[in-house]
Amino acid sequence: MRSGLGWLAHTGNLAFERGCASLSWSIQAACMTELVTALEQPQFATERDPRLRLIIPIIVAIAFLMEQLDSTIITTAIPAIARSLDTTPVRLNLAITTYILTLAVFIPVSGWFADRFGARRVFALALFTFTLGSALCGIASSFGMLLAMRALQGLGGAMMTPVGRLILLRSFPRSGLITAMTYMTLPAIMGPVIGPLLGGLLTTYASWRWIFYVNVPFGCLGIAAALRFVDDFHEEAVQRFDFAGFLMVGCGVALLQFGLESIGRPIIPVSATVLVLAAAVLLLLAFGRYARRVVAPAVDLTLFRFRSFWVGTLAGGLCRVGLNGVPFLLPLMLQVGFGMSPVTSGSLTFVSSFGALLIRPLLSPLLRRFGFNVVLIGSALVGSAAVAGFALIGADTPHWMIGLYVFVFGIIRSAQFMTSNTLSYADLPADKLSRATSLGGVLQQLSVSLGVSIAAMVLGLVAGETHIVTPERFHQVFLLTAIIPLLSIPGFLYLRAEDGVQVSGHVRKDNSRK
Repeated sequence: MRSGLGWLAHTGNLAFERGCASLSWSIQAACMTELVTALEQPQFATERDPRLRLIIPIIVAIAFLMEQLDSTIITTAIPAIARSLDTTPVRLNLAITTYILTLAVFIPVSGWFADRFGARRVFALALFTFTLGSALCGIASSFGMLLAMRALQGLGGAMMTPVGRLILLRSFPRSGLITAMTYMTLPAIMGPVIGPLLGGLLTTYASWRWIFYVNVPFGCLGIAAALRFVDDFHEEAVQRFDFAGFLMVGCGVALLQFGLESIGRPIIPVSATVLVLAAAVLLLLAFGRYARRVVAPAVDLTLFRFRSFWVGTLAGGLCRVGLNGVPFLLPLMLQVGFGMSPVTSGSLTFVSSFGALLIRPLLSPLLRRFGFNVVLIGSALVGSAAVAGFALIGADTPHWMIGLYVFVFGIIRSAQFMTSNTLSYADLPADKLSRATSLGGVLQQLSVSLGVSIAAMVLGLVAGETHIVTPERFHQVFLLTAIIPLLSIPGFLYLRAEDGVQVSGHVRKDNSRK
């Protein structure tokens, strides 16, 4: 009896062990299958679903265009808003300054928030904040309320643009980076050109409030699309938020931005502007020393160790400073110097947007054929000549000829912007992208402000104490600002053959023969 029970127990144990072994092998096989599937699955969203190659750039481009438009769309509506809110046009300049200052303060920390809370969540929340601010600006019943809501808009825009850039960079492989960056750069180029024209049309034929209401449907559509199609990128381990560094950088950039704005549109006396700029420089220098002693500073200055990043942001930014003065100077020359109406002037300057659209499909072949260094140096040289060429335009120049020249300038300007922006992120490791988009966003914002401020300052110096601005004065300013893009060429010469090749696909002839 015992032997029979022993035999049954032994047989049961064998069956149990075999069953466990079989189950173990099944679990291992299932795990291996999942691992192989995970390895075979494309890393980038645009590779998993080809539709996203168009959908994601459109979502981000709409957000970028909204942010860029609101930097300039209010300019032509200032007189109407001033009358409605019982204030003066001069005071209403604060509505522009408040928006830009909020952008400057919060852009540097957007990357940390994306890493901590997820890119999709932060991007959707930023869109919501921007859209809410737009709606509240539209219903503003007082000057103070308008300023507060413009600050809310700026907070949303500060998070929206760098995180949108991060989404693009992490949704496309390196070989598709040119496509991603051109979609990102187009709104930045077109926004300052479309803004004044669209603002003038809406103010003239509807109401100034519609320059804000127009953002609401696009914002709601963007939020829904982002939640549906965008991956929620985030870092597993995020360092503590560097609040002290944020205060130094935020205050430094805000003071620098305010000082630059005061040069272009005088807000405070000249002596006070100099003090503001000096304080800004001291704060930023102090942060530079502070960042060396901190593990994870608010802004990662080690990014400048990557040659392609510093050439794209600093040398490229210097070139953009010279080219960014044109959207400010040209409408003034056409209206003040030549006596054109705002609608006619806006229509002519708007033509440069078509140039930006034309260069997009041509950029990849250009970079593949010539490489980043040749395209950047060539566009800087041609861009400088194009800025100087505006000095040849007179009051008797046919409108079609002006429009054609502006179209050509749009092509040159877009080629420079898209190429330098693409180069900035071409060689960065994936773990550096979030902080790089924040720092790159700050430098891009400053290049726009500095371009306008320098152009305005030179125009004021040329006009002298009389403040009489004639076409000849504008011609002198164009010739002087044309020097700035040439100053970027020494920086572009630092590029090496291997910089950005993963993106451009450029192969030098001497290397291809080996």
